[in-house]
Amino acid sequence: MRAAGPSARPALALLLLLAGAEVSAAAAPPAPPLFNVSLDAAPQLRWLPVLQHYDRDFLRSAMTHIIGDYVPPWVLALIRKVVPELELFLPQPFTDEIRGMCDALDFNLVDCILLNLAYEFSAFCTSIVAQDSKGHIYHGRNLDYPFGSFLRNLTLDVQFIKNGQIAYTGTTFVGYVGLWTGQSPHKFTVSGDERDKGWWWENMIAALFQRHSPVSWLIRTTLSESENFEAAIYKLAKTPLIADVYYIVGGTSPKEGVVITRNRGGPADIWPLDPLNGACVPVDLRWFRVETNYDHWRPVPKGDDRRTPAIKALNATGQANLSPETLFQVLSVFPVCNNYTIYTTVMSAANPDKYMTRIRNPS
Repeated sequence: MRAAGPSARPALALLLLLAGAEVSAAAAPPAPPLFNVSLDAAPQLRWLPVLQHYDRDFLRSAMTHIIGDYVPPWVLALIRKVVPELELFLPQPFTDEIRGMCDALDFNLVDCILLNLAYEFSAFCTSIVAQDSKGHIYHGRNLDYPFGSFLRNLTLDVQFIKNGQIAYTGTTFVGYVGLWTGQSPHKFTVSGDERDKGWWWENMIAALFQRHSPVSWLIRTTLSESENFEAAIYKLAKTPLIADVYYIVGGTSPKEGVVITRNRGGPADIWPLDPLNGACVPVDLRWFRVETNYDHWRPVPKGDDRRTPAIKALNATGQANLSPETLFQVLSVFPVCNNYTIYTTVMSAANPDKYMTRIRNPS
């Protein structure tokens, strides 16, 4: 195991304008700490070995800062009143995992739940699924958030262990039970990108009490339960959610790549990777799919065009030269990678040992 780590959201267009200089891939960014979490342990106990490596005061400061910026006072007051009922509507084992961490850290359960839900609606991202000329599937993603000074120190890779084996792997933050990035070995990879549809607390209040799933919790459920690429697509496309999202999925065989554009109730669009046929798709787009935070069939806003630089970098790389290393380089091009990028992950379900996350520090 690698050594343990140290102890109203602004518009992304403005963030990128402020982000500044290009991020260099040559800077040898560090890997986050890697921990095992046992799925055989009781949910309340699973994360306790991880928490022992982090300073409680730092975690409390980070939580207070993030909630203070994301959660309006009226929402906090409302949730405090209904949290006993709210627990009944949240899916297990996630609620018990949150409760266990809160008890261990002596945190308020309401704040812990809100922290987990607030992350659901603020993940600016770039995800790419691509096929090389030999049919190998690669999947990469950048995850962008404000609060980088906290979140870079809270990022970790997790191997979820079941019956002594790695059931799935993911990248997350300390105290956050969901996954925006994950891999089921020899089956599929998944990343999630925010699809901005209204204020997050409106979505939560409108949908949570209908027992819909938080978007990152569904990624974890899918990694745990789905037996193959097709089953993962079905679950990610059909399960009711508390917010809209983009799910990007990669498999182990040629053509197994897809971008699922989700409404809360079901799929708005399914955009498959089709590097051989793709008659209605430009030749230079057939072997990859790039998703940021905008519907792929619509123009991107001029103030936040990460899509076009990613496409240009992929075409400059070429399908024959695609590899985990070159995909990482594509994800390092500005503004695909910017001063709000927390981490970059590159993965391939067919080669699960190659799962790689790197922390991106601002230039």
